Amino acid sequence: MSASTVAVIVVAAGSGQRLGHPEPKAFVPLGDGTILSTAVHAVLGMHEVPHLVLVVPAERVADTAAAFRAVAERAGAPLDVVAGGSTRQESVAGGLAVLPHVVETVLVHDAARPLTPAALFDEVVHAVQARGHGVVPALPVVDTVKRVDAGGRVVETVDRSTLAAVQTPQGFPRDELERAYGEASEEFTDDAALAAAAGLPVDTVPGDARAFKVTVPADLDRAERLLADRRGREASAAASLAQAEPEAAAGVAAVAGAVDGGASVPRIGTGVDVHAFSDDPSTPLWIAGLEWPGERGLAGHSDGDAASHAIVDALLAAAGLGDIGGIFGTDDPALAGAHGAVFLARARALVEAAGFRIGNVTVQVIGNRPRLSPRRAEAERVLGEALGAPVSVSGTTTDALGLTGRGEGVAALATALLVPAGAAGRLVG
Repeated sequence: MSASTVAVIVVAAGSGQRLGHPEPKAFVPLGDGTILSTAVHAVLGMHEVPHLVLVVPAERVADTAAAFRAVAERAGAPLDVVAGGSTRQESVAGGLAVLPHVVETVLVHDAARPLTPAALFDEVVHAVQARGHGVVPALPVVDTVKRVDAGGRVVETVDRSTLAAVQTPQGFPRDELERAYGEASEEFTDDAALAAAAGLPVDTVPGDARAFKVTVPADLDRAERLLADRRGREASAAASLAQAEPEAAAGVAAVAGAVDGGASVPRIGTGVDVHAFSDDPSTPLWIAGLEWPGERGLAGHSDGDAASHAIVDALLAAAGLGDIGGIFGTDDPALAGAHGAVFLARARALVEAAGFRIGNVTVQVIGNRPRLSPRRAEAERVLGEALGAPVSVSGTTTDALGLTGRGEGVAALATALLVPAGAAGRLVG
């Protein structure tokens, strides 16, 4: 088991009396597991598998360690389970105390936000490492906010443009967080406030609506509905795939069997696609999921997005499912003029149905035009949202050599990393 430089402390020691269950909040049933197991599933889906610390009620330490030990081992995550304190601050301090010296970045997450997606954890980690100080996810406040007195009378309307609703995970360089805890002389409601009290800067990144906090029964009902909707979409996608693309479905079944049978290592695939420019000047250009107004389009049965098509080939190759031509044939009228997003969504469904999740993707566009650099970040965001994983986009030329060098078309080369989803296992606890 490799040592990670990233740690996630999941705070799960609260009683959750407002939820109306006899169990501590984190151990209340949710979906096929509990609030805690649902939260941990997202943590173990991070791009860099972290050192996982679960802070739970003292009487639950042994049972929790037994329940999650195998799950963490399959994911390759070091695991510690420690007893929480009488306050949230004491609980986080207890989690910090057990971290090995190799850990450099620490995220603190409330188990009460169980549907927080893994991508948000990754975003916070990347931001902390890039900026060198604390980072918290936040959503804009959309309601009108009033300041009221003790009797409930409105005193003033607060300018909501300066307000944000802060979520978890909250991330920090390990040394800064330890310093803030060492200097704390009062209780704070979150780690960002504690860090700010120590004079440390804290930035925000965009939060996620799914990272809402389960506090009252209505919140738990909402979480159950969202999980049920997710399972329904997955089942529907699998059924549609089996009906519309039986050969691909058969490949998925075979690969899924191999994964369940013991494959536990990442898989890498490469993909290449080339399209000539269209003779029709009215054909729009689509590259890397974006339309490029004013540019000559590419010829093809679909929109000719060589970058998206290369990514699809890389994903299918990594999963052992064949190639884009064998699954999305040019004889399919439903794909005539289809944008790259359609192919990316189907490829993602295929590899996920086969038991994998996408780790990351890189794609290099080869050609004299369009000029990618002004819109690289936009392309990475669009492709990343389609795949639910980080995507790196780059461009190059061939120094006037070949089809691309003569300006006759565009080529793309992609590499995709897939990780067996089964590595995280089904969580219980």
